[in-house]
Amino acid sequence: MSRVGREPIPLPPGISVTIDARTIQVKGKLGALSRVVPDGIEIAQEGSLLKVTRRDDSKPQRALHGLTRALVANMVKGVTQGYQKDLELVGVGYRVEQRGKALQLSVGYSHKVLFFAPENIELKANSPSSLTVKGIDKELVGEVAAKIRAVRPPEPYKGKGLKYANETIRRKAGKTAGK
Repeated sequence: MSRVGREPIPLPPGISVTIDARTIQVKGKLGALSRVVPDGIEIAQEGSLLKVTRRDDSKPQRALHGLTRALVANMVKGVTQGYQKDLELVGVGYRVEQRGKALQLSVGYSHKVLFFAPENIELKANSPSSLTVKGIDKELVGEVAAKIRAVRPPEPYKGKGLKYANETIRRKAGKTAGK
């Protein structure tokens, strides 16, 4: 049995879970999330715990068992605490400005890049060189942060670009100055 899949998911107070035929919906103080449950995976609520079980021990079912449990646990954490990714701009003249719900990035191009937040995502410029992506859906927060980082990924020689706050850039040595 899956080590991840067999762990029950504790439900904090204030969380309501609705389980239909193939969907699970989790509501909390920050919002609501829903997801389609794969075929052969069952989710049952027992008091303040959610338990994920599988139909049989086939390889696809074993793979989906732990995945489904992790996704549901992320939904529960998202509607109670939320998720956040911090990014930093490194480089002379690189800056970010708040433009309503959008961000304006100056990252060394001949033009400024305007990045609009999708629904349920909050973008915030903390300072001219740092920004935060917040939301309740872990997958969406990570995807938006990756798209922002892709505007100007950090380069390995000087480390200039957009990077995650906890990311370390592996630096390369430049050209040697002679023979």
